[in-house]
Amino acid sequence: MVKLVGILVCFLIVVIDVVAGILGIQAETEQNKVKHLRLWIFECRDPSQEAFKLGLAAASLLALAHVLANLLGGCQNCICSQDELQKAPPNRQLSVACLIFTWIILAVGLSMLVIGTLSNNKSRASCGFTHHHFLSIGGILCFVHGLFSVAYYISATASID
Repeated sequence: MVKLVGILVCFLIVVIDVVAGILGIQAETEQNKVKHLRLWIFECRDPSQEAFKLGLAAASLLALAHVLANLLGGCQNCICSQDELQKAPPNRQLSVACLIFTWIILAVGLSMLVIGTLSNNKSRASCGFTHHHFLSIGGILCFVHGLFSVAYYISATASID
């Protein structure tokens, strides 16, 4: 029964991250449909309301997947020093490494999605630096987040004493 719950949790996290990634890439596609004038690194374009909605949904789902992975993975990996980390079993070391990577990927991916989403806000019909490909890069990072979140969950549950 415990293994079935673990499989379902991993599947849920992957599905949420994959949907977030697909929404991020679709937001990029919608953003590219609006007319724009691009000159080197500066860009003038109209905002896309559809890209805004899709980017917001992708960012929300990425945050949800991260919260689920961290809550369901547990907080039993509290390692306070380098000595404790070196003396910890390999499963616990792997779970700490995956946890750190998920936080880094969340920070970068969520930042990319938010910047891309905000550039499509209704009130931003002006010229400025291009935010080209931020939504698609954020979407791709959602897929990577799913891999590391599942690795974290599996290694964290395997390291429970």
